[in-house]
Amino acid sequence: MTSDRFITSDDLYLFNEGTHAHLGKKLGAQPIGPDGAQGTHFAVWAPSAQSVHLVGDFNGWNSQETPLTPVGSSGIWEGSMPGVGPGVNYKYHIRSTVPGHEALKSDPVAIHTETPPHSASRVWFPRYEWRDGEWMEARRADDWRRRPMSIYEVHLGSWRRVPEDGNRPLSYREAADQLAEYVGWLGFTHVELMPVMEHPFDGSWGYQTTGYFAPSSRFGSPDDFMYLVDTLHRAGIGVILDWVPSHFATDGHGLAMFDGTHLYEHADPRQGFHPDWGSFIFNYARHEVRSFLMSSANHWVETFHADGIRVDAVASMLYLDYSRKQGEWIPNRWGGKENADAIDFLRQLNTTLYGGNPGVVTFAEESTSFAGVSHPTYSGGLGFGFKWDMGWMNDTLRYFQRDPLHRRWHHDELTFRGLYAFTENFVLPLSHDEVVHGKGSLLTKMPGDDWQKFANLRLLLAYQWLMPGKKLLFMGGEFAQREEWRHNGSLDWHLTAYAPHSGMQELVRTLNRLHRQHPALHQADCEEQGFEWVHCDDRDNSVLAFFRHAADGSPPLLCAFNFTPVPRDNYRLGVAQGARWKKILDSDSEDFGGSGYTWQEGAHADAIPMHGRARSLAVTLPPLGAVVFIAEQ
Repeated sequence: MTSDRFITSDDLYLFNEGTHAHLGKKLGAQPIGPDGAQGTHFAVWAPSAQSVHLVGDFNGWNSQETPLTPVGSSGIWEGSMPGVGPGVNYKYHIRSTVPGHEALKSDPVAIHTETPPHSASRVWFPRYEWRDGEWMEARRADDWRRRPMSIYEVHLGSWRRVPEDGNRPLSYREAADQLAEYVGWLGFTHVELMPVMEHPFDGSWGYQTTGYFAPSSRFGSPDDFMYLVDTLHRAGIGVILDWVPSHFATDGHGLAMFDGTHLYEHADPRQGFHPDWGSFIFNYARHEVRSFLMSSANHWVETFHADGIRVDAVASMLYLDYSRKQGEWIPNRWGGKENADAIDFLRQLNTTLYGGNPGVVTFAEESTSFAGVSHPTYSGGLGFGFKWDMGWMNDTLRYFQRDPLHRRWHHDELTFRGLYAFTENFVLPLSHDEVVHGKGSLLTKMPGDDWQKFANLRLLLAYQWLMPGKKLLFMGGEFAQREEWRHNGSLDWHLTAYAPHSGMQELVRTLNRLHRQHPALHQADCEEQGFEWVHCDDRDNSVLAFFRHAADGSPPLLCAFNFTPVPRDNYRLGVAQGARWKKILDSDSEDFGGSGYTWQEGAHADAIPMHGRARSLAVTLPPLGAVVFIAEQ
């Protein structure tokens, strides 16, 4: 075994400094010569190893035959293997300086793995020829704060299955064309994939990661995953990937106790073990760990052309006392509960991703009142592009689950968001977390009989799309899936043959079309001037109304909502402009499965003052319905 130096002194400096963002091209299995014609170079970080041996298909998994060589005092071990190429399975046998400790470990930066429950890493050199050049060039100029963004969240293992073949999930290539066609038909701008990074247990949904550089082999090879992303791009659909730097799986072949020491995780369980998820927490203070995580995120953007990274469980990273009782956590150096090392890492992560990849967006799943999550790092923020508005989600779902008779007493659950709506750049999420663990589907959360359930859900989706903020909807919500989501089965696609369910799809298609078509619904999503209350305190009738304004002077939209099953005829709404207003959306339309209560196509602005404005419209608010009007020019 030879030991050609693939890793330079500059690499070592950046790695040890915590600023290396391209370890995926240095560590792991790298090709020697074009497409690995001359073999494979292997490198792994294991500073407390006494010896590291490469084991695999090529040497009969002999733990003594193929030693790696230390690269000075860097803690990296490396070596080259002529004749070893793509498809070969391998691991590292690590004998630690810790007495009695030795283990077989998968490669932390492997790009491909065996399919679980097998856990070997697999040599792989991507050869996919990308055809998304037009998309990649165009995204460099994207400012998603001012562009339409509606996200369809997908779990690849359960979106669609193949019942005639053992009910297996679709492969990356099988899903590619079907997903692109369906999402394009619905009009979503992006797909967000729940973690595709390799993970041992299906029931973790990918959130207990072991392979931070490898798309799961459950659905195919890395090239197959590239085909999926490429196909979505060529259909005009962006790809966001869930990514989990907040904790990692404890499986023995993974990162845990990698070289016999707490290499990637904190040694003290008060900092290094997550009580909620039974997993290890990264040591963000360690420079090499920062390089590893930054390289992972950058790898998905550069190697796999991801357009966005959604960082999972940010709140658990920000606070040392997250989900811990007094005495179960260690204060920071100032005596506070903020995790200064994690905060510094997140700022560094966002600075690196945005600085090197114009047009790429980062999202924080963050549920606390931590200030400045989506503010620039130069002004003291964390630097994320967007933050999930978990407060909106919780308040809104709590409100919608109430009997309409009682909603008048809880009107502030709808209006409270107005106090903070523009403090961050928000995404309004109705994600997978709301349809699992006994919570039921969105449809079954809604009160009333079947008609009212569908009407409430149509109203909920219309309210989500018309409020300021980008949109996210978990798969199945678009056609009113009846059953709670299950990760090991398909969505109930047969429901779309029935009018109430297909009508929900038509509503989502229409909402996405309006979202794209009207600048008022996206240009100023993150700015106060894009939103104006018309009437926010009619709790007795459970009615809300507001304007959405565009940044470019395009016509405003008047949005009104009736949260009861009682129609409101001749309901007056104050306006300041326009002689006639045209109705462009009615969620109660028969086209969407509604009652078609009103045929009103528009309304004249009468010289009757209302809501502090000189003129007003007399409109019909359908039962459990949303309507939108635009001033005719």
